[in-house]
Amino acid sequence: MEVKNISEVQNENLGVLAQMTSMGHEQVLFCQDKEAGLKAIIAVHNTVCGPALGGTRMWNYQSEEEALKDVLRLSRGMTYKNAISGLNLGGGKAVIIGDSRTQKSEALFRRFGQFVDSLAGKYITAEDVGISPQDMTWVAMETKHVSGLPGKSGDPSPVTAFGVYMGMKAAAKVQFGSDSLKGKKVAVQGVGHVGEYLVANLQKEGAEIFITDIHEDTLKRVAQKYGATVVGTDEIYDLDMDIYAPCALGSTVNDATLSRLKCSVIAGAANNQLADEKIHGEIVREKGIIYAPDFLINAGGVMNCYGEVYDIPANRIMAMSEDIYHTTLNIINKSRAEGIPTYLAANRMAEERIKQLANIKQYF
Repeated sequence: MEVKNISEVQNENLGVLAQMTSMGHEQVLFCQDKEAGLKAIIAVHNTVCGPALGGTRMWNYQSEEEALKDVLRLSRGMTYKNAISGLNLGGGKAVIIGDSRTQKSEALFRRFGQFVDSLAGKYITAEDVGISPQDMTWVAMETKHVSGLPGKSGDPSPVTAFGVYMGMKAAAKVQFGSDSLKGKKVAVQGVGHVGEYLVANLQKEGAEIFITDIHEDTLKRVAQKYGATVVGTDEIYDLDMDIYAPCALGSTVNDATLSRLKCSVIAGAANNQLADEKIHGEIVREKGIIYAPDFLINAGGVMNCYGEVYDIPANRIMAMSEDIYHTTLNIINKSRAEGIPTYLAANRMAEERIKQLANIKQYF
């Protein structure tokens, strides 16, 4: 089973099967239930390393095409994330089209759970943007293929944030000569579940924190709680900062922002931060910015879910998340030694593991 190393499908006019082929997907399931108000897409990218695990995101997409593009990119990213983390899991993702603040219901999530169950364990779901542990309990009423439940591993956000924090410290170690973040100016874009936990870690170490978010109430609360400075959603790109930490949606490292960013490190929790891996990954490298690959450093959450699926103790999962520090150092060193962008160094490491497991499985 081939995993194709491409940044994204550029031609949005391609049919669904053509897009799947271009990105190496195995299966895409479109789900709808008018009475429940459900419109969702489940994408299974690759199951060579194991069942496809990846969270469900609820977002008010502007179009079905935008939702499809997002779920294809996100599921592919999960394949690389799980592989580079050494997990016996493949990559998958789901998106529910809707406003997470006004359109949630038990019926919607239970119907979604039935669709997840129809895949018979090929896809395991969990929380992502716009989804809470309570939502997952409704999903779990209809399928056992769900993780991140209350009373079990629970909300994966703290573990995700800790892994991002470790990756950020590793990047700082290489860029600044020390992994201490005390006094470093860190701009966190998006202070939802993961972003807030990251801010908490940064505050404890004494970083100077700047935050932005599209939700004013969340922004105000986090700023007051952690003593962070609030900046505008567009203003954040012009800050004089040491570290840019995108923790909302992807593609914020692009043609427009790279001409404005004044950071030395990019390390955040958002998925698919580079709008185009090949183009923007190389520009970042040429500008001397160290980019900690998102699918590497935000893998703590999926490690948390992995622990629930395979009954691994919490202290072992935290140790795995802490080890993101060393993996990040290895990726940065590989990038510099080979003269390639960090995303490509990380992709190759993940692809090598997938290839090895595919070779092993041909004998069974």
